[in-house]
Amino acid sequence: MTTTQTPRISFEFFPPQSLEASFRLWDTVRALAPLEPSFSSVTYGAGGTTRDLTHEAVATIHKNYGLNVAAHLTCVDATREETMQIAQSYSDAGVTEIVALRGDAPKGAESFTAHPDGFADACELIEALADTGKFKLRVGAYPEPHPDSPSSQADVDWLKRKIDAGAHSAITQFFFEADTFFRFRDACVKEGIDAPIIPGILPIQSWKGAQRFAARCGTSVPTWVAEAFEKAERDDRSELLATSLCTELCSDLLEGGVEDLHFYTLNRPERTRDVCHALGITPSKVLQNVA
Repeated sequence: MTTTQTPRISFEFFPPQSLEASFRLWDTVRALAPLEPSFSSVTYGAGGTTRDLTHEAVATIHKNYGLNVAAHLTCVDATREETMQIAQSYSDAGVTEIVALRGDAPKGAESFTAHPDGFADACELIEALADTGKFKLRVGAYPEPHPDSPSSQADVDWLKRKIDAGAHSAITQFFFEADTFFRFRDACVKEGIDAPIIPGILPIQSWKGAQRFAARCGTSVPTWVAEAFEKAERDDRSELLATSLCTELCSDLLEGGVEDLHFYTLNRPERTRDVCHALGITPSKVLQNVA
């Protein structure tokens, strides 16, 4: 399938928690940086567990690889003062973008509970960050109901609140069919949301892993996708199928007017790179610096 335009792309990485994972992250950044993403984000572990590692990864990617990095920041297990100090440390490191999120509950907790002296939700965090005037703010969006959400409309309403609080754009949770995104986009337009909504794309590395990920975040798995992977695994063609389905999804989104794609790399560059190449995005430089 051909597309009518070359999209802007961005990548998500997660901070390493071991030496082996560290090498994998830097190999991934080196492989994908030549594709010149408009920005790259670095996640924040559940309950803020990777706070220091996230800061280190953000600073290193920004300094050594010359990428525009959007640092994740959440409300979990921190006071307002602590959270804003982290934001200031990002600013001091030259970071000008933040992905502002409520965050997942700490390990062992059934649901999110705000710190007594912390931000109650993402909107309060966004307002405080916007007041500093130092950051371009991105937020999460959910084409299918968030596990804590009572309905799809509630997710649209929350996104409207976050945009009104000062967010510049939103990045969606991943999904398997382009129509899922288009329905959500139409609902957002109906509510007066005019900020860019960037679809989140998951190039599948492991079908079992993707299923677990989908169950955790409320992403529905179409029967035809599950059946296709079951057959592909029997025929040892899972990698080919994953690349083909992801490329087709991206092409459908572009034909529907999407201009930006955000790839959840899982710190594995091959599938993301192959999909980008299939979309006509090729390396424009050789990376010289190393971590």
